[in-house]
Amino acid sequence: MLTLDYANCLSDRVGDAHGLHAGSVADPSPSARLGAELTSALSASRGTGWEKWRLLPHEPVRSEYSGAVKEIASRYEGKVDNLLVMGIGGSALGNIALQSALNPPTWNLLPDAERGGPRVFVVDNVDPAYFGAVLDFIRTSDPGFERTLFNVISKSGETAETASQFMVIRSMLIDALGDRHAERIVAITDAEKGTMRTICDEAGYATLPVPEGVGGRFSVLSPVGLFSAQMAGIDIDALLDGAASMEQRCTSMDIESNPALMLATLLVRLAEEKGKTVHVMMPYANQLYLMADWFRQLWAESLGKKHDLGGNEVFAGYTPVKALGTTDQHSQVQLYREGPNDKVFGFLEVEDFGTADLEIPRGLGVDALSYLEGAPMSTLLNAEKRATEFAFVESERPSFTIRFPRVDAQHVSEFIMLWEMVTAYAGKMLNIDAYDQPAVETGKVATFGLMGRAGYEEWKRKVEEKLGAASV
Repeated sequence: MLTLDYANCLSDRVGDAHGLHAGSVADPSPSARLGAELTSALSASRGTGWEKWRLLPHEPVRSEYSGAVKEIASRYEGKVDNLLVMGIGGSALGNIALQSALNPPTWNLLPDAERGGPRVFVVDNVDPAYFGAVLDFIRTSDPGFERTLFNVISKSGETAETASQFMVIRSMLIDALGDRHAERIVAITDAEKGTMRTICDEAGYATLPVPEGVGGRFSVLSPVGLFSAQMAGIDIDALLDGAASMEQRCTSMDIESNPALMLATLLVRLAEEKGKTVHVMMPYANQLYLMADWFRQLWAESLGKKHDLGGNEVFAGYTPVKALGTTDQHSQVQLYREGPNDKVFGFLEVEDFGTADLEIPRGLGVDALSYLEGAPMSTLLNAEKRATEFAFVESERPSFTIRFPRVDAQHVSEFIMLWEMVTAYAGKMLNIDAYDQPAVETGKVATFGLMGRAGYEEWKRKVEEKLGAASV
């Protein structure tokens, strides 16, 4: 299972000005007592309201959704060379992170027989050059769209970015296939209502549900993330097993046994008491780099709130940043060590890279490089991580390490559930609603106005009043 090493967040490592006293974190400290109270509160609300994501890896919810995913995926087994996923935010980042972590980086370049599943393209932006390039590749590789499947993910069907992508794809498919175009679309949307549900019912598209009470950034272990994973050969049962085991660990009242409670306590207290409001996630594994993208949305959108639950202005939240070891040792660490001491660094370390590991050859005959000879490359990578960790401690910069025994479905989903639980705890500690995102809505409705949607004319006027008319 994943382990959490937080010693570098304590004052005996990074000093009183930048770390927490060990005795103020462990039992029977006030932090530990508060943590037990919050665990009780989260146990009481588990599976209600917007906390239904906690039920996703457990029966009977687990079988309901994974069974539906497997049934639809089985219809296309061996019949699809390209899977194009349309979504944005939580409908895309989880899909991207799972593919990056659990399939090789060359997945889309491999011959069909070696992949054992379709190429996967997750298009999460309306940049026309980006979207058009993906479509051009698909048209070239599959001119008749007979071996391409399009997966649109939108609860309402009205998110402008995904809706526009879907309109382009749907028109393209109708022109090519007529009534048969429905065979090439799988939609993940609201089970009962909304614009996309109406479209799907009228056109006869295969659908999977976006579960009620599961917000987009908490949805990766629902059909939203499981469908593309299943199509690309990822073991979704192992994903759900790992998430279930971590969710259970995070119900412990003992802060030393509950990694989510410990991590939330450290991050919130270091921010509130020591001014560490920037949280850098730094994986020492390329496979995990895009997990940091998924984390950034979860952390930023959940905790960044103007008001607390009492309506008071608090401007809560912390700024998530991603970095990659060892790459960003050569681009960011100068700032991290000698710039503002306002950060906590989260290292992700992998113990066993398995058959992917490489041994550095012997016999180059250069004395200055002989120390590298015969070492596994993973040993060098983790030595670099350890050295950076040491350098941060030397500069009194707090850090923690989440250690993966290996990168597989079990441990990746443990990581996902861990951070979802950390977010739930942090929301409680900050007394904010971790599940809404009111500030995001302003941009959405302003876009409606600028694009001429009826009923939103006032928003276009507001934009032009504030910013001036668009240049032509």
